[in-house]
Amino acid sequence: MKEQDCLRRFLFEELGVRGEWVRLQSSWQEAKQYQQLSVCVQEKLGQAMAAVVLLSASIKFEGAMILQAQGQGQLNTLIAQATHDRKIRALARGDTQMEAGSLTKMMGAGRLVITVKPEQGEPYQGIVALEEDKLADVITKYFTQSEQLKTRVWLFANETHVAGLFIQELPAQESYKVDWERITALAGTVTKEEMLTLDCNEMLFRLFNEEKVRVFEPEAVTFECGCSPKKIETALVSLGKKELDSIFLERDIIDVDCEFCGKKYSFDQVDVENLLSAQTISNPLKTKH
Repeated sequence: MKEQDCLRRFLFEELGVRGEWVRLQSSWQEAKQYQQLSVCVQEKLGQAMAAVVLLSASIKFEGAMILQAQGQGQLNTLIAQATHDRKIRALARGDTQMEAGSLTKMMGAGRLVITVKPEQGEPYQGIVALEEDKLADVITKYFTQSEQLKTRVWLFANETHVAGLFIQELPAQESYKVDWERITALAGTVTKEEMLTLDCNEMLFRLFNEEKVRVFEPEAVTFECGCSPKKIETALVSLGKKELDSIFLERDIIDVDCEFCGKKYSFDQVDVENLLSAQTISNPLKTKH
């Protein structure tokens, strides 16, 4: 039975280097089923999903990590989100039937924004320009700029599977340049076919059979959308009464579809008035005496 929908961490025991491997199948199929995507857009979105799983596992936090590539090209947005317990979802916006090309050709001038939203505390962001032809190279550049830790990423996707490999030097570790260069050179020989078909241990043996590598237990990755009636209601209320009233002049029902999971939410004028009333009661105006 092949390893699917899981993340595995590994450590080079005699070197200051660690790594992660991920492969998705069912979660990838579920995430993209609500969107009509061409093969090339699927590939970019799948790479973003693999990336956000790898990145979310590279830090200790409880909450969600969001990877968002925004550009001015025909494909203007890629969004992938992963929680600390490996719940993922993803979305592409723009001309999702466009022809194949590099990341910069498809997205144009833009930026990659990586946001960490912890359950406790304030969110924080890292931003890097979309100047590389591959998402993996943009992420490598992000780590060079923001983390000052040597990092390399490889991302692959097709219509059935998504896979990613992540190698990073350990913090507070003397950097052994020769060792790092050897490990990244070996990792760089991995092929798309190997990443999408070989299990983690098979792939690590193929790449690093002369190294001492400790592989940790697999962590399950699943598709799960974070939408809820309460979140949709909050978004509606944030539009304000004036905007909502103008919408009801044109229609009797406000329909909201979740782009990530296809779930439909409907609100009539009474529903919205009740939401606005509840908001007023929970946030009474402060008066001066």
